[in-house]
Amino acid sequence: MSKNPKKLAYLVRVECLKMVHSAKASHIGSALSIVDILTILYSQILEYDSANPDLNSRDRFILSKGHACCAVYATLAHCGYFNVNLLKTFAENGSDFMSHISHKVPGVEFSTGSLGHGLPYAVGKAMAAKRNKQDWRTYVLTSDGELDEGSNWEAIMFSAHFQLDNLTIIVDYNKLQSLTSTEETIRLEPLVSKFESFGIFCIEVDGHNFEELKKAFVKASTVKNKPTVILAHTIKGKGVSFMENSVKWHYKSPSDKQLKDALKEVEKAL
Repeated sequence: MSKNPKKLAYLVRVECLKMVHSAKASHIGSALSIVDILTILYSQILEYDSANPDLNSRDRFILSKGHACCAVYATLAHCGYFNVNLLKTFAENGSDFMSHISHKVPGVEFSTGSLGHGLPYAVGKAMAAKRNKQDWRTYVLTSDGELDEGSNWEAIMFSAHFQLDNLTIIVDYNKLQSLTSTEETIRLEPLVSKFESFGIFCIEVDGHNFEELKKAFVKASTVKNKPTVILAHTIKGKGVSFMENSVKWHYKSPSDKQLKDALKEVEKAL
């Protein structure tokens, strides 16, 4: 297990690349985009016990952009939830490690895939904690393209109305979605003022800067009477130059040579 953020991020990126290559699966760009966010959450923020995944006092983390699941699976493996070798079964027939995140995997709270479901579920978890007078927090990671879904804005209104200050929403704002940019698909800007108009406290950060991320999560835990959104400006495919800011890596799987080249780049950054 590694709790060093830089080392953990390296290990997770390596696993993601190998998993997607082996399974000939999609969404490597989306997964690499969120690695640094997951790294800080699991190394320095979340309260959890990997030996007891169902511990009642644990913080809840929900991946709403379920297609980026390999990043969560790899993070959980390297944080001790299960043997890293199980990642080799990713996307195989009969495997619990499905190509969209599955609650059958230890440490995964909720299965998602169809976008717009994770945030409403997270709001419900935060509400339950409040009503039961429990101290654990709920964190939910959404994509930017996912904000096209109206269910998210219903959930955001609900969370503000009920003052769910135990809820932190992270937006993976890489500005690319399945086929083109978010700007071309459905314009999101001005996103900060939209969240604020709904009664949400908003923090903007570099989603690949460990220090900025940590400070944002710590700040979110001190906000009272309203939820917090951390708008994390990220790069799709982060860590591999030929994948960065390229929409084709939403669905494309790396060839043998591309895997080799990508692993070299990731190792150099360590």
